[in-house]
Amino acid sequence: MNSDFYVPPGGPPQVAPPSRDIYALMGEENIFRMLADFYAELANSPIRGMFPNDMERASRKSAMFFVGLLGGPPLYQQKYGSPMLRARHTPFPINEEAREIWVDCFERVLAEAPAKYNFP
Repeated sequence: MNSDFYVPPGGPPQVAPPSRDIYALMGEENIFRMLADFYAELANSPIRGMFPNDMERASRKSAMFFVGLLGGPPLYQQKYGSPMLRARHTPFPINEEAREIWVDCFERVLAEAPAKYNFP
């Protein structure tokens, strides 16, 4: 288990939470599709080893979390309980390079998101 929890230089980024109206614009199906595409990017990335073998299941669990985060029903919490994000990430060697790879994968998906998933 990784006992050091990575914090970017200057501390965690201070950003506003996403608008809870996003769910109404995208809908559940598009959120699931977007997260499936994101996990496909992660599957082909240098940080693939940080994720479970079953990336399809992992993307569905993540999509359930994002549905609630973006204003939909709390699907993840209803099925799995509290997300406990810090505890779930502690075992992994997350550093600045890994963080940047993760963000790059997400940004590639977000580049197509307005047209592909009705992301605002």
